[in-house]
Amino acid sequence: MESLMTAANLKNLSGSGNPPTIDSMWSIGKPLSSSTSDSDSEEKNEGIECQGTDFSTVYEIDLLPHTNMAEYTEQFLLEVVGILLSHIRRTYDRRTKVLDFHHPHQLLDGLEGFSLELSDQPEPLEQILVDCRDTLKYGVKTGHPRFFNQLTTGLDIVGLAGEWLTATANTNIFTYEVAPVFIIMEGILLKKMHEKVGWQSEKADGIFAPGGAISNLYSVLLARYKHFPEVKTKGMGAIPTLVLFTSEHSHYSITKAAGVLGIGTENTVLVKSDERGKMIPSDLEVKIIEAKAKGYVPFYVNATAGTTVFGAFDPINEIADICEKYKLWLHVDAAWGGGLLMSDKHSYKLRGIERACSVTWNPHKLMGVPLQCSAFLVREKGLLQACNQLHAEYLFQPDKPYDVSYDTGDKTIQCGRHVDVFKFWLMWKAKGTLGFERQVNKCMELAEYLYSKLRKKSESFELVMPFEPEHSNVCFWYIPPSIRGIPKGPERNRRLHQVAPKIKARMMEEGTVMVGYQPYKDKVNFFRMVFSNPATRMSDVDFLIEEIERLGKNI
Repeated sequence: MESLMTAANLKNLSGSGNPPTIDSMWSIGKPLSSSTSDSDSEEKNEGIECQGTDFSTVYEIDLLPHTNMAEYTEQFLLEVVGILLSHIRRTYDRRTKVLDFHHPHQLLDGLEGFSLELSDQPEPLEQILVDCRDTLKYGVKTGHPRFFNQLTTGLDIVGLAGEWLTATANTNIFTYEVAPVFIIMEGILLKKMHEKVGWQSEKADGIFAPGGAISNLYSVLLARYKHFPEVKTKGMGAIPTLVLFTSEHSHYSITKAAGVLGIGTENTVLVKSDERGKMIPSDLEVKIIEAKAKGYVPFYVNATAGTTVFGAFDPINEIADICEKYKLWLHVDAAWGGGLLMSDKHSYKLRGIERACSVTWNPHKLMGVPLQCSAFLVREKGLLQACNQLHAEYLFQPDKPYDVSYDTGDKTIQCGRHVDVFKFWLMWKAKGTLGFERQVNKCMELAEYLYSKLRKKSESFELVMPFEPEHSNVCFWYIPPSIRGIPKGPERNRRLHQVAPKIKARMMEEGTVMVGYQPYKDKVNFFRMVFSNPATRMSDVDFLIEEIERLGKNI
């Protein structure tokens, strides 16, 4: 049985009193060379063995700040660190499951002593440690090399350290007086990102927001204010009916932003895309002219750099020409594709992004920064402040003893704002720009490898699009033996539509791998494979293909 990290273990690891290394801390548990084929099976029988302290009689009231004795606090946190290190080790161990799946009713009913119900009376810290362990055990290892389910995958160790420090600091990044270092770090990161986009950083601005959907909402908010500043005080009734434009392959957050801001989802005009999923500029211009003829006021166009499903890049320069012709705000949603700006080899796919009025870029996607980390960038300095500031006197006093331009909180629609920048800053320090470039290029190479493998297995697999991938998205169908002889048509589509969901259910039940699926328009359910995990190797791609064949051959 694998015991958890204890204060006593940590103190005795080196004998000399020197700080223990990661290797020595991990050695407390079962080594990876163990003959056990699935260490998750042992985890089910693992108990909390606190060799240094019996936490069955210790409660939260015994920790800082309730007591002057720091020993319990230190030992408790060391136990938590042990649980986290054990989870990290399992995350990177390909012999472990990606998930131990249970249905919602099973989690609600309780599993092996793990109850999610909350009680009136405090529970001992021994139970709290069990809860920490079981929360990870019954969750999904999103850092596992074979987790491909979302655009956000992987577990960066330096980024993780940054998130731990951020939680320890536990401050609010709205004024310099309470977050001086983090405020400066945010400015430095925004400057680097402005430069990658191609803007003059001294003339640009930005803010880190809680996810790409909110960053996209900022873009619509600022575009509306730029065209009609009176909307801030007088509301939508004081301005004409607005319409905005985005491609039919764009992220749904653009339409959602129109709903949230009172513009109306019906006033989001979807522009046609070509066979690769790229916006067709000529259709954009036609729809702008049609909207104006109906008496509506076009004000905003969203171009996507890396669509969610197919990884397509809209032709930004051609779209920018149209926006300049009709004096429209151009936003580029590069939440998924922005990471390619770090690569000399692939950055050309975002050519023209420097002409955008604003950009969304999510480092928590392709760049692997732990969730969440999204940047909203705007080319015109001062616009964020003018649009959102309300001069709350208890926060943003003008007579503070420092340059109050560093009180960035009045630029945002939030008050409280989590520090999302430190982990990103720390990773950039640790990797350098070249390290991020290598990481991004590797993801693209894996996509190319999968694409070439699937083309060679054309009897079993069929690509949704016959083109080489622009991004790390590869979409495909698995064709089980039972339907390979059926001619293309409604009956084949009906049966093929059921294949991906059935394979995905078996994947989750066995926990060996996770990959997403979906339909799109007239295309029946297909697998959407994406690469953003630095731990993934070509052998994991081979495993995925073999596993899909194994799980689907009898469908």
